[in-house]
Amino acid sequence: MVQEVLGYLVTRADGVYVDATLGGGGHAEAILQKLGAKGKLIGLDADADAIAEAGKRLKPYGKQAVLVNENFRSLNAVLAAQGYQNVLGVLFDLGVSSFQLDESSKGFSFRGDERLDMRMDRSQPLDAQAVVNSYDEQQLADIIWKYGEEKNGRRIARAITRIRGRHTIETTGQLADVIESVVGNRFVTKSLARVFQAIRIEVNNELENLRQALLEAVETVERHGRIVVISYHSLEDRIVKQTFKTAAATSIPSGSKLLPDTPVEPRIAVITKKPVLPASQEQSNNPRARSAKLRAAERL
Repeated sequence: MVQEVLGYLVTRADGVYVDATLGGGGHAEAILQKLGAKGKLIGLDADADAIAEAGKRLKPYGKQAVLVNENFRSLNAVLAAQGYQNVLGVLFDLGVSSFQLDESSKGFSFRGDERLDMRMDRSQPLDAQAVVNSYDEQQLADIIWKYGEEKNGRRIARAITRIRGRHTIETTGQLADVIESVVGNRFVTKSLARVFQAIRIEVNNELENLRQALLEAVETVERHGRIVVISYHSLEDRIVKQTFKTAAATSIPSGSKLLPDTPVEPRIAVITKKPVLPASQEQSNNPRARSAKLRAAERL
């Protein structure tokens, strides 16, 4: 959704913009192409390999592109370290990037047989192998349902604990086999996607990090600046929608029919009343884009 991102995000060619989810640098490069000589792009990613890969792509832009190996939950601290109190726009392209999915050593995909890892930040101790092999059955079932919305979660959690009683589940292929043994062939792809998503979210604390980052973005973006978010599943989209709704509110409910609501100044205006979806051609060309939803807001 590159053109959609540029249309909502870039309002001035001399602005400072943040790509909070740098990945392979595709969106960052497109933003830089729209900027003038005074414009600047600050790119964040928790994955050091993504920073290195994007650095190669963005090298022609020199000092206009500043890349920082940091999770977007530290957005304000990163900007302060770079000498910025406010920026004109922040982009979040959530979930795991194509760069990470395609990198066999990261263990994000169920389509191969790689070491279970799923860490975006390789310096953190918790990885997917630890979650799968050390969480108890109830914890696993709760995660698979809460973060994956997988109806067979309890049965899958039971199967995982049974199999790991015989041997450690070390690879994505071994985990995929356990899931397939529960759900069968007919619906296995969707179940695999949901379970792997749930474990990835747990490993990287993705939803709490998103809540924190969005709140910081609302405070950081300058007047008439934009926040643009692309989400890929209902859990992310719900957080974005609710955060925008709260920040755009003109009153705080009292919680009582006897008391009036408390008036407040809205901080943003939501400029996408409904989520923007990828064009049909992009959905055909890029299957990973089919579930994408873009929401945008402007600072008042």
